[in-house]
Amino acid sequence: KDNGAGETNTGSSTTTSAAISKATELPSLNVAEPLVPYDPIAAEKILFRQPTKWLVRNVQIAVPFGTWVTGVLIDTIFGKSKQNRRNRAKQLNNIIADLGPAIIKAGQALASRPDLLPSEYLDELQQLQDNVPTFKNEVAFQIVEEELNLKFEEVFELVEPEPIAAASIGQVYKARLLKNGQLVALKIQRPNTEEVVALDLYVLRWWGGVYNKIFELLGRNINLQSVMDDFGNLLYAEIDYVAEAANARRFSELYAQDVAIADVFVPKVYSELTSRKVLTMEWVDGFRLTDSASLEANNLDRKKLVDTLVQCSLRQIMENGFFHADPHAGNLLATKDGRLCYLDFGMMSYAAAKQRNGFLLAVVHIVNRDWSALVKVYQNLGFIPEGTDVQPIENALEDALPDVLNSDISELNFKNVVGKLGDIMYTYPFSLPPFYISIIRCLGVLEGLAIQVDPKSRIISKAYPYVANRVLTDDSQKELREALRRLIFTSDGSIRWSRLESLLDEAKDSSGFDVVPVLDRLIDYAISSEGEELLNEIADQIVKEADSLGRDTLIYFTQAATALSIRDEKSAAKAIQSLVHAVQNNKDETNEKDVG
Repeated sequence: KDNGAGETNTGSSTTTSAAISKATELPSLNVAEPLVPYDPIAAEKILFRQPTKWLVRNVQIAVPFGTWVTGVLIDTIFGKSKQNRRNRAKQLNNIIADLGPAIIKAGQALASRPDLLPSEYLDELQQLQDNVPTFKNEVAFQIVEEELNLKFEEVFELVEPEPIAAASIGQVYKARLLKNGQLVALKIQRPNTEEVVALDLYVLRWWGGVYNKIFELLGRNINLQSVMDDFGNLLYAEIDYVAEAANARRFSELYAQDVAIADVFVPKVYSELTSRKVLTMEWVDGFRLTDSASLEANNLDRKKLVDTLVQCSLRQIMENGFFHADPHAGNLLATKDGRLCYLDFGMMSYAAAKQRNGFLLAVVHIVNRDWSALVKVYQNLGFIPEGTDVQPIENALEDALPDVLNSDISELNFKNVVGKLGDIMYTYPFSLPPFYISIIRCLGVLEGLAIQVDPKSRIISKAYPYVANRVLTDDSQKELREALRRLIFTSDGSIRWSRLESLLDEAKDSSGFDVVPVLDRLIDYAISSEGEELLNEIADQIVKEADSLGRDTLIYFTQAATALSIRDEKSAAKAIQSLVHAVQNNKDETNEKDVG
């Protein structure tokens, strides 16, 4: 058990296997909980009685941060805040990089918080990298022996004498299992990681209370202690390799090639050789997606790999809600047979159905430029406090966001769109929950990687077919029905024929798209009490377009209206499909005549 300050006892490998199995058998798709959860209150009670531990660390953290804060305050007093913001952001980045793994992780987490920091700081903190030396092999192997209760040399044989990778939390060896000759990746946690993390979180949380008061004086209502608690929960999950193993197994069950998505591979976990500080997984040979020379030499299609990555990520976020929140180049490999391999399952997240559908509905409102409805979605998701005057926010959204409909979808950059949203979220009283932060981080990292592989790649462009498919074919949830209604029908009930045509055209590029369910949804809507406006619209179109439409198009209109009136769904589906194309063709012909 953990006492809240990093003092734990480790169970046997049998206990570990049971814990992994239990985590993956749970009916919920939520992220696996660490065996020892973060408990800030318990940690405070223990560490407060150990001043020799936290006083020195307090000074190490407080002095550089205090210098930075003083500079920011001086800039504010003399009206140079915006002018010097980029330099202050670089200064903060350098400070964080020198303060150890927990602080670096905190900085990386802040890089996804547009509600807390302006865009200049977000840009700088996104460049934070782990830059830590390896620790001695003897120390690493001793940890393995203590954690797994075995002799290292009786189970493992090193293939490479030194670690092949090292990060702030642990380092990885390439080894062979003596019992069967299988190659494995052996990840071993740094000594005293949990103690260091617990101490730094305690100090950061204490200073969070101090800075809360400072922010109040600056007119910002930010609860940094709550932010630190969210971060603490994420970090404790990341340093628990039993939780990571459970997440890897769950991810494989949901998304690997043999059960779900073609060309997606997840390495096997050796649960009997895994503990909270040791993780043993199948070794995978492959190439980073950014290694263009190796990909080309092995005839691997970079664009196909990126498409697989994007489609898999969208399915994770929008269908199941259980998703890999950190798909950067170091956590992905292209195997020699062309599959996409996911690695490192320490940073996972989960969005409930209401949350992910709210996110999708927000996208729909941005497409429609319906800022009032967008703000309501943000309120329903808890982003904006009750009682907030939202009119200034609606005005800011109108001024800041691009006209998605009149922009070339291939030119829309996710980072730019999120950056403009982030400026608004920083200016106004937004408070972003962990699930939204994880989605933004995931999609931002995804686009950054996609652009490295293919400079013309745009996550919004690649996501749009999937979004169109999802909105058009999923009738199971209220939010998605609302999304379809708002996309296809105007506020007065008229049909946006060109929008429907565009959605069908985009959706057909998404894997698994079938037009029949789409038309079925339109038919169901039309023959419902709500769909009376659709029938009236068709009738109005017949009257309005009678002079300009050709004979075939009039026939399609008549067939659609007749089929709908007698609830002949099959005929109605065919008629509406033809009708959509007919109306669009007529508009194109009219436009050509006007131009001529």
